[in-house]
Amino acid sequence: MRIRLVATTAVAAGTLAALAAAPAQAAEYSSALKIRGIQYDAPGSDSNRCSGGNTKDEYLTIKNYSRSATVNLKGYVVKDATGNRFTFTASHSLQPGDYVKLRGGHGTDSDSKNVVYRDNCNFMWNNDKDTIYVYKPSGSRADVHSYTKRGSDADGNGYIGYHG
Repeated sequence: MRIRLVATTAVAAGTLAALAAAPAQAAEYSSALKIRGIQYDAPGSDSNRCSGGNTKDEYLTIKNYSRSATVNLKGYVVKDATGNRFTFTASHSLQPGDYVKLRGGHGTDSDSKNVVYRDNCNFMWNNDKDTIYVYKPSGSRADVHSYTKRGSDADGNGYIGYHG
């Protein structure tokens, strides 16, 4: 009896240690809308000038992973770790398998080109580390990912892919 109790305790402790070691961003949310990838560091030298800057080259790709449901982005919120936020205020429907790139800077939103602009020339994502949150219009979390330049971007190109 004592051996069985010790073995059970060891297995339980190992399971708890494994759960504690799992990163917070590994949680899966019951949402069809997920972060596909992020270009967190725009190529070239960062320039947030509205004219001639490169904030439009920094983007977040959000994809509808549903096999059958269309998702309207109106009311969805994207935030970073410090509270910078963007709210989709207009209807933008993503068919199953479709995606949208949320870009910095100014431009013309386009369903056919799968792009929405933040209409803000400041960079949203930090080049060293950050956390990306996507919230449903209800306020519940749709997806979250944290990254570090050193730990998440193996090839150092400023882009990290998630969810394939």
